Amino acid sequence: MPAPLTLDGFRADLAEFLYQRPDEVDLDENPLYAGVDSLRIVTLIERWRETGVQVTFVELAECTSFAQWWQLLEARQGGTT
Repeated sequence: MPAPLTLDGFRADLAEFLYQRPDEVDLDENPLYAGVDSLRIVTLIERWRETGVQVTFVELAECTSFAQWWQLLEARQGGTT
């Protein structure tokens, strides 16, 4: 069974694509304005699926902040943080 996705892991994944440190990731920022394009979203989805979180591209694309992404991902894994 894969290890659950944590908020720290989520921040680290985002930071990798944003060329930031995890503590620099602003969860209130809009992913598209931050520079996360569709290819990066698909890559992140695949990475998160490996942790057992099932989420679709459309679901993430409808979110307007990284915080909303995290809320969705957290709910999909049963609230484990």
